[in-house]
Amino acid sequence: MKQTVSIIRHPDGHPRCWWPGTDPFYIAYHDEEWGVVERDDRALFEKLVLDGFQAGLSWITILRKRESFRAAFAQFDPQRIARFDSHDVERLMRDAGIVRNRAKIEATIRGAQAWIGIQERGGFSQFCWKFVDGYTLQPYYRTREDVPAETDVSRALSKALKQEGFGFCGPTIVYAFMQAVGMTNDHLVDCCRHGACLDAGRGA
Repeated sequence: MKQTVSIIRHPDGHPRCWWPGTDPFYIAYHDEEWGVVERDDRALFEKLVLDGFQAGLSWITILRKRESFRAAFAQFDPQRIARFDSHDVERLMRDAGIVRNRAKIEATIRGAQAWIGIQERGGFSQFCWKFVDGYTLQPYYRTREDVPAETDVSRALSKALKQEGFGFCGPTIVYAFMQAVGMTNDHLVDCCRHGACLDAGRGA
């Protein structure tokens, strides 16, 4: 049976999680963003929306289109997106720079409207982070097989988001969101980024 690779040691001498491979663009995302604690309400909305657009696609595809997404969706300002109408939907469906999926576009508009309601009740960051009691989860995974696709926490957050009106936020999508925004430190123990995210998570 072929053994899967969990850690890749790169030419710079740093061992990293397997998933960015050797793509410099992807490695930069792994090193600089993934797993870093994010508490900005708007930034959290953006990351949740982009993870929703990823459904059925690879994350690197979305990452390479991120600037086009930002331009198309008013820099992910929920206040502006919430006012998008049918003309905006058609505009977005013609935009080759993004993923042209009508259901996902319409779900983003509904999500922006839901975000506003949550914001008025204490903030989107508080809404999300309360599911981990405000601190980064530290599971200490050692191999790629250890990392789950979803957890009880992601299922609970997914259910809460759906009740608020968000779409494309199933437990697997939400777990990817949690990994990206530092709600869980899923850098493998032997990854060069694990320790930094561990310290930052404790400090959070």
